[in-house]
Amino acid sequence: MEMKSLKNVCMALMALLMLSCSMSAKTSDHKGDGGESTVAKGEVVMMNKADFLSKVFDYENKTEWAYAGDKPCIIDFYADWCGPCRQVAPILSDMAVLYKNDIIVYKVNVDQEKELAAAFGIRSIPTILFIPKEGQPQLSMGALPREVIREQIDKFLLGKE
Repeated sequence: MEMKSLKNVCMALMALLMLSCSMSAKTSDHKGDGGESTVAKGEVVMMNKADFLSKVFDYENKTEWAYAGDKPCIIDFYADWCGPCRQVAPILSDMAVLYKNDIIVYKVNVDQEKELAAAFGIRSIPTILFIPKEGQPQLSMGALPREVIREQIDKFLLGKE
């Protein structure tokens, strides 16, 4: 009897969680085609696997990391239903505008791009990948505060002290 009661409580909590996530305010995602006009405006660029392979890293044909982009970038692995992801989205949009001449900010929806998320072992979201022009990328999990994201951009991606 206790197990059935626990199961019912768990189901109720899951339903409540799903309801609260679906009722949260939507953030304004800047959806672009990945073209230069979107990047030049400082918008966050939606990315799929094909874009990733051509603009970031062709993990299907290369085994050693080599970034294909001409500017450092940030990739936000997220899902629409994720509350912390929605908290980070406006911060990354601001960073895309603020650093529009220096970096590119991409978003990857893990529900739509499961293979791409699996390639990087994404198990929790949001996960943010900071990719410098030279060197190895850094992975950060969780909803990072604005100051931490800005510090990562300035120090790690742009080499500013």
